[in-house]
Amino acid sequence: MRRKDREIIGREPILALLERCQVLRLGLCDADRPYVVPMLFAAKADREPLYIYMHSAAEGRKMDIISKNNRVCFEADHAYRTVNGQTPCEWSGVYQSVMGEGTIHIVTDEAEKTEALNALMGRYGFEGTPRYDPDAFRTVTVLRVTVDSLTGKSTG
Repeated sequence: MRRKDREIIGREPILALLERCQVLRLGLCDADRPYVVPMLFAAKADREPLYIYMHSAAEGRKMDIISKNNRVCFEADHAYRTVNGQTPCEWSGVYQSVMGEGTIHIVTDEAEKTEALNALMGRYGFEGTPRYDPDAFRTVTVLRVTVDSLTGKSTG
């Protein structure tokens, strides 16, 4: 990171920031063309390496790209606000962000898939133990990013 004074140091503060983020932007590479898609997510931080889970349809451009190249990057941000200035060069933005890289895989183990879906449901406010319709459970795809690198930044 170029601006070391803005770097968030340590796994726990970065993970705490990631928990405050509502949307993760998943970056994929389709041959020589980048592709970014916003995703709901849940991080499984009680292990090393860190896992990030997302759910998806089984088909579409994202899944086509993943089948050819499972290297990904991601970004999530929180608390963005614009800082106005007297001149254009004095305008800025204040935010906190998390960025990372890793590999993405489709979760095929039913127990892990259930755990991931439960984490997603809980993260976004579901209370109790979810009960999944068997047909819906069978057709939803759960993706797992195994995180290789993780950085955090705070501009103010």
